[in-house]
Amino acid sequence: MWRESAFVLVVLLQVHHICATKDDQEQHLCPPSSCGKISNITYPFRLKGDPEKCGDERYEVGCENNVTVLYLHSAKYHVQAINYNKYTVRVVDPALQLHKCSSLPLRSLSRSNFSHTYTYTYTYTYSSDPYQAGLGEYENWESLIFEHIVFLSCNHSVRENGKYVKTEECVKWDSKGYAYAVGGDLKAEDIEVGCDIKLVAPTSFTTFNNNSYTSMHRSLAYGFEISWVQLACDDYCPYIFCYFDSSKQKLHCSSGLPGLLRTILLELAGISIYTSLAWAYKILFGLPFLIVIFICKWRKRHSSTYANIENYLEQNHLAPIRYSYKEIKKMTGGFKEKLGEGGFGFVFKAKLRSGPFVAIKMLGKSKGNGQDFINEVATIGRIHHQNVVQLIGFCASGSKRALVYEFMSNGSLDKLIFSRAGSIDLSYKKIYNISIGVARGISYLHHGCEMQILHFDIKPHNILLDENFIPKVSDFGLAKLYPIDNSIVTMTTTRGTIGYMAPELFYNNVGGISHKVDVYSFGMLLMEMASKRKNLNPHVEHSSQLYFPLWIYNHIREEEDIDIKELTKAEKIIAKKLIIVALWCIQLKPNDRPSMNKVVEMLEGGIEDLEIPPKPTLFPDEMSLEDQTTSSI
Repeated sequence: MWRESAFVLVVLLQVHHICATKDDQEQHLCPPSSCGKISNITYPFRLKGDPEKCGDERYEVGCENNVTVLYLHSAKYHVQAINYNKYTVRVVDPALQLHKCSSLPLRSLSRSNFSHTYTYTYTYTYSSDPYQAGLGEYENWESLIFEHIVFLSCNHSVRENGKYVKTEECVKWDSKGYAYAVGGDLKAEDIEVGCDIKLVAPTSFTTFNNNSYTSMHRSLAYGFEISWVQLACDDYCPYIFCYFDSSKQKLHCSSGLPGLLRTILLELAGISIYTSLAWAYKILFGLPFLIVIFICKWRKRHSSTYANIENYLEQNHLAPIRYSYKEIKKMTGGFKEKLGEGGFGFVFKAKLRSGPFVAIKMLGKSKGNGQDFINEVATIGRIHHQNVVQLIGFCASGSKRALVYEFMSNGSLDKLIFSRAGSIDLSYKKIYNISIGVARGISYLHHGCEMQILHFDIKPHNILLDENFIPKVSDFGLAKLYPIDNSIVTMTTTRGTIGYMAPELFYNNVGGISHKVDVYSFGMLLMEMASKRKNLNPHVEHSSQLYFPLWIYNHIREEEDIDIKELTKAEKIIAKKLIIVALWCIQLKPNDRPSMNKVVEMLEGGIEDLEIPPKPTLFPDEMSLEDQTTSSI
């Protein structure tokens, strides 16, 4: 058996050499180059202008004004040191000046921009980024070599909690706000309401004083380390389990042949026929060159798989944590407790190592080459608001994609407002407070961010409630970002849920697509909250009640009593206010609907200030018919 295993290993090693660059030996034999204080630029690094056969082109550095420069994600960094024993390079943002505490990095950068560790070379865990944020040590697979300093802008003074450090003497984001910095990893639960993340900067000098921003700035000016241990493992232990021992400053290989052979053979064949190593030996003996072709093509295919997602993650700087699939599986306890499911996949209850519960949404087969995943991370990953669900982290590992959210113990709103056996009966006071919270969340998406975020799928299922029934807008899989000054946006496909979709998504002659599509969806949601029933209900006693908004409008206009359920006088006032605001939101023409800022104002104001809107219509033809009838009277 071991003879067969050894034979397979020899063949695979030959394959490795065939697929690799022919000039590997010459790359290692080139003399070191130098620039400024960096005098040992050698493999895998190469100085721009060195002979083509020297170094790896992915690790090319430049020399500008006698300073060694390295480019990461299209940004320039100054090289401070190269450690060939530890496989790390320390770089610093050129905008940072040691004795000028107001200096800041030119752009954000976080661990989500890098893969974390190198594990098994034979499973081809190649990253499109040549650098890693970890060393892949055997005893600690998350041996990360830099931490974050997170800068925040808050609209109020934050209470001293041992984490927030004032930076006003050096950094001020807004003349009316308060500026803070937080050292180490900032968890979602640590972000105060009213605070926005402005910048994420890495540092490997982690012994700074958490109570002193001067100390923090000094650590930023020191720079941060990134690793090329993955490349080192490729060279040192091809197709074999590889790990780095920091105590001995050395790479280690372990053959693991049975697992190795089984993995490669199953991957190559895609079927279980290769369970016998003896049979595999016969196949490999007769077809060595075919195996070479298979492996080379397999490597090429897997290096480009899910490139769309990886390219996005590389080019954008995200505050959420990037988890491995192994970590996701461990957090969910093997995906034991399912919270829900939908067209996107499944949601599981999980627990972070730090203690808090989270909800993990495992995405199924992606549509549009991972666009739904990118949409969600791109939108919710950059915003923080009390009424928008917090994205804590994500996983993008090959075909495995997951989103890690804060846990909402009271679930989604649809389970509470539509009567079901054993469900919680929300009071109208709670419904009113929830409606204001949702409106504030959507208003923030439309007007409170640098980019206008259109959700396109506002409905009860996508409103989550925490333990205090504070609502949070969730599920940004259909969301789109647009410049704030874009009043009209273009779309190539219709998106949303039938029953909550604005008419302009169907009819071109109604008006252009804008933030008013979310206003319409919110109006339909608000109507269902007020009535505690579906807007379209085929099981009603009278046909006039089939479509609730039209039925209730006649009662409102005639100032008849709102007979929804047995309500007190105060509850009837709340219900009437919600219905009037909802009727304004579901006007057929987008220009007739209020903005979400105005909706918040209407909900928070008195009912005596609300005017009765025009009768809502469902179709453009119906609107034209009403106009003709009115003009003939």
